[in-house]
Amino acid sequence: MALRARIGEVVESTRFQWMIICVIVVNAAALGAETSPSVVAKHGALLGVIDHLALAVFVAELAARLYAFGWRFFRDPWNIFDFVIVSVALMPAAGPLSVLRSLRILRALRLVAMVPSMRRVVSALVKSVPGLISLTGLLMLLLYIGGVIASNLFGDSGDPRFADLGSTLLTLFQITTGDGWSDVMRDLMVYQPLAWIFFLCYLLAGTFTMLNLFIAVVCSAMEPDVQQLPAPRSASHDDLLLLEVRALRDEVRALRQNA
Repeated sequence: MALRARIGEVVESTRFQWMIICVIVVNAAALGAETSPSVVAKHGALLGVIDHLALAVFVAELAARLYAFGWRFFRDPWNIFDFVIVSVALMPAAGPLSVLRSLRILRALRLVAMVPSMRRVVSALVKSVPGLISLTGLLMLLLYIGGVIASNLFGDSGDPRFADLGSTLLTLFQITTGDGWSDVMRDLMVYQPLAWIFFLCYLLAGTFTMLNLFIAVVCSAMEPDVQQLPAPRSASHDDLLLLEVRALRDEVRALRQNA
């Protein structure tokens, strides 16, 4: 039990976690370098060594956590996340499973589990999923209504982007992202000079309003986590006194052991 506790303290220590973060960053950089044929030709062997060493470190860390915490390891969703990513990396990447080789870059996602600020952002996104689903349904409804209206308004213009409902929905989805909407509008204004009215109304409702609602939902989900963060404070006189008492206690314990 003492060994397990000691290993648990080591793997949870700040220095150990920073070491793992450095390994993740170096491994991600090496995997990115492997996409360059010229770099692979010059340093392919070194990149392979880095990849295998990083995987060995990840496996050793995961084994240490499993040994230290036992079945409690799986109570933390982030530990399960790490376990899945490392397990995928251990799968054979040959033959029909060669596609799994490209999934090695998923190890970079371990930064999310290691960095507390990233964990808070992801947790907030997960909490906001119900609200985002509702907003997505509302956006799909708006897209469908706009598609029917646009098909009736611009279907006879001869523009293939509004030839049928499917093409119109695809065009409106492109406009919702803000991609090339002015070009589409100007092309239609050649045949229908008042087409700008539809596009401005749709952009205001579908892009600006809905985008702000998505941001508002995510920010509302993040607000409780931000409020729970402890405010930084400077060391007070009581803190310094406590440190001195602890130092004296350690000295007394050392004297007793030497006596």
